[in-house]
Amino acid sequence: MQRQGHKCGRHRVRRLMRLMRLVPIYQTPNTSKKHPQHKIYPYLLRGLTIDRPNQVWCVDITYIPMRRGFLYLVAIMDWFSRKVLSWRSTIVLGPMADKVSLQQHGG
Repeated sequence: MQRQGHKCGRHRVRRLMRLMRLVPIYQTPNTSKKHPQHKIYPYLLRGLTIDRPNQVWCVDITYIPMRRGFLYLVAIMDWFSRKVLSWRSTIVLGPMADKVSLQQHGG
């Protein structure tokens, strides 16, 4: 629209597209669909009192949208102190991202 001389912001364009039921085509992370063959593991921390550092670590994966695809930020944190022990950004999400983060921390 701007190339044709119309002044408009991206929120207006989104609203107009929504009114016309136009859906932009871009890649989104698919985190909600369960794979039927993947095993469901029990929650092992239920009933556990976490009262000291390095008792439990957790991994957090954040999807950062980029112009083409996503950048994945993998962080390993201490559950008790919420301190980030290690982090790694990658364009390909897989087991190597977690492994590299653990190796950086020495785990």
